[in-house]
Amino acid sequence: MSGAILESWVVSEIIKSWWHNGKRAPIYYYRDKDAKEVDLLIHQNGTLYPVEIKKSASPGKDTIRHFHVLQKLKQLIGQGCIISLAPIYLPITSTIDNVPVGMV
Repeated sequence: MSGAILESWVVSEIIKSWWHNGKRAPIYYYRDKDAKEVDLLIHQNGTLYPVEIKKSASPGKDTIRHFHVLQKLKQLIGQGCIISLAPIYLPITSTIDNVPVGMV
């Protein structure tokens, strides 16, 4: 349950940051018929930026295993991230970074 609370908090903070700048938050959630999901998609300038939110302090590459399903959307996929309880900002792959929840 606490993972769901963290996800809700992160999403609400992202929405608030857009609203405080006078903009509508262009965010979406992705889940397909095979139950593959991405916690958050930010759509900006024709590009989708995938975000996964994890309660873990050491998320690995398996955390982003569903990002590949976004290719079938025929949209440009931008730099993605994992927002987690890890203490520092770290690259996971060349296109995915780990962002500490405190930076949200």
